[in-house]
Amino acid sequence: MTARDAILARLGGSATPAAIDTEAAALLIAPERPRVDPARLEESFLAMLTLPSVAATVDRIGSPDELPGAVATYLTAQGLPPRLCVPPDPRVAAGDWSGMTLHEQVAPDENAVLAFARCGVAETGSLVFETSPTAPMLPNFLALHHIVVVPGLVAQLEDAMLGDAMPRAHYWVTGVSGTTDIEGTYVRGAHGPRFLHVILLGQLQ
Repeated sequence: MTARDAILARLGGSATPAAIDTEAAALLIAPERPRVDPARLEESFLAMLTLPSVAATVDRIGSPDELPGAVATYLTAQGLPPRLCVPPDPRVAAGDWSGMTLHEQVAPDENAVLAFARCGVAETGSLVFETSPTAPMLPNFLALHHIVVVPGLVAQLEDAMLGDAMPRAHYWVTGVSGTTDIEGTYVRGAHGPRFLHVILLGQLQ
């Protein structure tokens, strides 16, 4: 029986109760909530980030003081000018950005933007953001290169849910923007950044 015949047979109601029970049991073999080893959060997170479907590059810094140098290295490697859109975040102001032009007003064709995630999720490689006066949302969707600092990790999606103090909005990013709407061909950067660069801050576990 072909796969098409099997599907049509199910739609026609010809599947036996025993076959249905067998199929249902097979679905329950794997855990519904994938297990993430708490001792290997960073390893799991990095494994997800570097999947082709997520397509992120990764760097690490030991302290916030190293952030300007890490960003400058990335921009140079990508052949980009030393110009960066940054949020009005005190962590940016604390760094020495000599030799780089910083601005807060994002342009529709912005080359690179810096952002600070609230955390990363080891289960999926997702980045969790929340909006505030020091964390505008729009720049994260307009730039070609999205450079994101990750200060900490959680194991599962549920662990990243916000507490009692809800921000105006929060959103999750998993990998670069992509679509197959155009003639069935995968196109990166169709609805947002084409490149995602994650900078891990310190030892995250």
